[in-house]
Amino acid sequence: MLVETERGARELDMPVLSLTFDYGEVGFRASERRERCFIASDGGMAEFERDLAAEAAAERLLEGFGAVELSCLDSFTADYDSVADYVVRVERDTDALCAFTAAALPKLVERGWEVTVDEAYPFRVVAGEPTWYASALPTDERVDWFGLELGVEVDGARVNLLPVLLELLDHSRGGSLKALRRIPSRLRALPVGDGRYVAIPAERLERLLDVLTELYSGEPGFFEYIDFPALASASLAKLEALEATAGMGRLVLEAPAALLARARALAAPASEAARAPTPVVEATLRPYQEEGVAWMQRLADCGAGGVLADDMGLGKTLQTIAHLALEKASGRAEAPNLIVVPTSLVGNWQRELRRFAPHLEVCVLHGAKRKRRFAELRAADVVITTYPLLARDLEHFVSERFHVVVLDEAQAIKNRRSQASRAVRRLDSKHRLCLTGTPVENNLEELWSLFDFLMPGLLGEAEAFRARFRVPIEREGDAARLAALRERVAPFILRRMKETVATELPPKTEILLPIELEGDQRELYESIRVAAHADVRRVIKKKGFGGSSIAILDALMKLRQVCCDPRLCAGEAARKVDGSAKYAAFFELLTAQLAEERRVLVFSQFTRMLALISHGLVERGVEHLVLTGESQNRQDLVDRFQDGEADVFLISLKAGGAGLNLTRADTVIHYDPWWNHAAQAQATDRAYRIGQTRPVFVYELITSGSVEERMHRLQQQKRHLADTILGAGAQGALRADDVDDLFAPLDSDE
Repeated sequence: MLVETERGARELDMPVLSLTFDYGEVGFRASERRERCFIASDGGMAEFERDLAAEAAAERLLEGFGAVELSCLDSFTADYDSVADYVVRVERDTDALCAFTAAALPKLVERGWEVTVDEAYPFRVVAGEPTWYASALPTDERVDWFGLELGVEVDGARVNLLPVLLELLDHSRGGSLKALRRIPSRLRALPVGDGRYVAIPAERLERLLDVLTELYSGEPGFFEYIDFPALASASLAKLEALEATAGMGRLVLEAPAALLARARALAAPASEAARAPTPVVEATLRPYQEEGVAWMQRLADCGAGGVLADDMGLGKTLQTIAHLALEKASGRAEAPNLIVVPTSLVGNWQRELRRFAPHLEVCVLHGAKRKRRFAELRAADVVITTYPLLARDLEHFVSERFHVVVLDEAQAIKNRRSQASRAVRRLDSKHRLCLTGTPVENNLEELWSLFDFLMPGLLGEAEAFRARFRVPIEREGDAARLAALRERVAPFILRRMKETVATELPPKTEILLPIELEGDQRELYESIRVAAHADVRRVIKKKGFGGSSIAILDALMKLRQVCCDPRLCAGEAARKVDGSAKYAAFFELLTAQLAEERRVLVFSQFTRMLALISHGLVERGVEHLVLTGESQNRQDLVDRFQDGEADVFLISLKAGGAGLNLTRADTVIHYDPWWNHAAQAQATDRAYRIGQTRPVFVYELITSGSVEERMHRLQQQKRHLADTILGAGAQGALRADDVDDLFAPLDSDE
């Protein structure tokens, strides 16, 4: 501000104000200390006395808005004293000064004060609450991308505020919402030209920036507008709702009708997705499963992909099959659906499709004979293959067009540089889905990798994502960026935990976990199977089927031991096998359960297997208890578990099949299946009984294609088969062809 002083004209380096008390015929500056003065009157000179109490009240009011008496400052000089009484605000930042202009001056006028603002005052604020506008229009650079402009209308003209707002968010300058929230002013000032500003309450600006952070990828080159894909349009619905929720005043949103419709659909909670009837699967879906299918259907309608991240055991496979069946029933599936799975889950998907959607034509591209089946691909409704084979046969797959590509255990592509990750990105499909209970295991780059497969560009390029989200969140703990990322991906992730949907689940949920034998362990199984089957056939030929029970049980026992762990087997060949697929899968499952603070019962018919597991738990530092037929302190062990001494309890069949109350446990793992299904159910009931307050989840570890899986299949077909093998039922119920099936090769179903 340029003022005239005794030393000539000079520029003041702080905004100041002059306070004058007007008594009509005379006025007094606040800095003047005279209590009385003489004024001319008709009769001569009359004495005039100031109302010091009223003046003091006025000064307190002004100081309440942040003005500071000039004489209180160390930098006070006579130059300022000649023109001013107060410094507008001690804080010399624009936000604080404009806050005074916007908040204090109107209130002073309301109280009858006369306020004059110098034309050169640089912190003038647009009066009233301006109208905001947001314009989202198609861009010429990329298909199905839009440019967002955001600003206010001032004196009938639009002022784009996006460059200013992006500067606040610009990671290259260290800006963040976290830093913004440390600014003490309750109002934020945004420049609109001609030395004027619009003032917006801090909490409103933060909510506006929250939405912009979701849309802004941080990529350089966009200053006048934000470039965003249509699939990120859910944020537009939040802008639309911001007027009511944040009290911003009027906000005009301009966008194509189709984009707004998609925005509103994606922004709506999953629970609001229209639920279509699903008679196309042979199952009764629980309410949360119906919600999951409806959510996938809505994503398909919006042309989006998604991550079904339900907790283990909530039926991700069933929900996906129902979705694919609905796509076929509606006529939308004009090409096959491709399901990519870990090798161990091929059989499980075959079984589930056969069980829930037998009308779907399934083509399995797995095994040595898979090349012959490529000709069947286009006629199938569902094609199943594995991650390793997809990469190996990629040229066959990239030449095909798929309707939906489903990645089961999608954490397999969490490393964007891996062979599996590169392969799935080359697939041509209309929609994409990921199934995983762990979309993020180690870092946010894994989440980016999933979404780069699902919807490339939604989270920006890898390096921009790292700078915009990963570094601020993982290294700096930026809660605002974390919230923005969560909101950006929220429409495309559906995550339900067992506890959340427990009211919709039965008290007991049984989960079958198939495990694939590989390498030396697979070869060991096959060598023992061939020899055992030959021995059984010789005994049956000599003694007849009725006299061969012991030989059959002995042979089956050897195969079961190979499935559990080669260390249970006798012979030089078994000692050469390094590792056990089931042992590794068990500890992966157990680690996940303990991380969720679950209490686990582990059952096995083999006490030597429990000893191996116990040794593994000791190596991992996991506190546990062991109960076998040799334990002398049975009740003491039970009491110690119930009292919380350990979260893992290893129990053998003979010791724990009955008579125990272990309601502290909420998870049961059957390491090896028992031929007598009733005995297995009794063991499960150690946790599932009166007094249990949490849902019980029962896991059965089954070796795919082995005697374990075949026995499980026969149990489903013949409820009395297990008793028959054990000699506890009608011996004739087990036929010779059943025995041949039990001893069939591992890959005979391919």
